[in-house]
Amino acid sequence: MSAIHAPDFSLPATGGSTITLSALRGRKVVIYFYPKDNTPGCTNETRDFGAL
Repeated sequence: MSAIHAPDFSLPATGGSTITLSALRGRKVVIYFYPKDNTPGCTNETRDFGAL
């Protein structure tokens, strides 16, 4: 399977800092989008990321 690379982007992080995707290069990163908060499916999927 070929890797799919996301374009670099930056987002606000805790403590008033900013994090960029390029700063995480070489580390395992999950970019996760979900349709609705507090639903059982999304909650279970989110917990499953801990097993990666």
